[in-house]
Amino acid sequence: MDKLIITAALVGAEVTREDTPHLPVTPEEIGKDAFEAFQAGASIAHIHVRDGEGKPTQSRELYEAAIREIRKRCPIIIQVSTGGAVGMSAEERLQPVSLRPEMATLTTGTVNFGEDVFYNPPGEIRRFADTMAHYGVRPEFEIFDSGMVHTALQLVREKRVTGHLHFDFVMGLPGGIPATARHLLLLVDQLPEGATWTVAGIGRHQLPMAALAITLGGHVRVGLEDNLYYRKGELATNARLVERIRRIAGELEREVATPDEARQILRLNPQGREG
Repeated sequence: MDKLIITAALVGAEVTREDTPHLPVTPEEIGKDAFEAFQAGASIAHIHVRDGEGKPTQSRELYEAAIREIRKRCPIIIQVSTGGAVGMSAEERLQPVSLRPEMATLTTGTVNFGEDVFYNPPGEIRRFADTMAHYGVRPEFEIFDSGMVHTALQLVREKRVTGHLHFDFVMGLPGGIPATARHLLLLVDQLPEGATWTVAGIGRHQLPMAALAITLGGHVRVGLEDNLYYRKGELATNARLVERIRRIAGELEREVATPDEARQILRLNPQGREG
């Protein structure tokens, strides 16, 4: 197996400071949390940003500030969200891609998101893929249901996405694919040879899905975007969630990748282009 890549999803668009005081919302706080996650074993920081009122935004300027705060502290891979928040336009969501981060998320389908709808029609999916290609940004396919794998591979067939393929399976979201071993194997079985994959279990599903990913040769995403609790009734921090995965991986004798080792696995270089 490759060494384990741990992604820390630090912020998200749904969680608020009222939910947990540990949520980083300013660029400096995001930078500090990314550094602590890096020290705990994360090699990718998946980031959203918030405005001065703590509301989700895709502001290019705020992403630039957050990226600057992260980069001055550690060499972690920066992955920006193009999901933004439900209801944002494609123009809003694509803003941080022009900063040329190493990676960005690319959701390849529409999914019910609790009581809302995360809307990604085919034309916009192609636009997102083309924009990432233009700026040399490696997409991470965000997969909320099994049909989205087919759509992602259609982008590859159309040569809109080239190079190494990496997928993130978001499991356990109300409206998306359930977080079970059987459903995870269904997703993995659809991937082409050589592709890599990560699991992001939502809420209470985070820990068991992470353990499955470690043993099956996949990678793991944890963080406050997906899960507020370390255990029932005990609020987590991003660093503690990362450190727990590193400890479990150690018990299972799977080494954790450094950022540079993750770049090799994902075939990245610091500009996000093919290595």
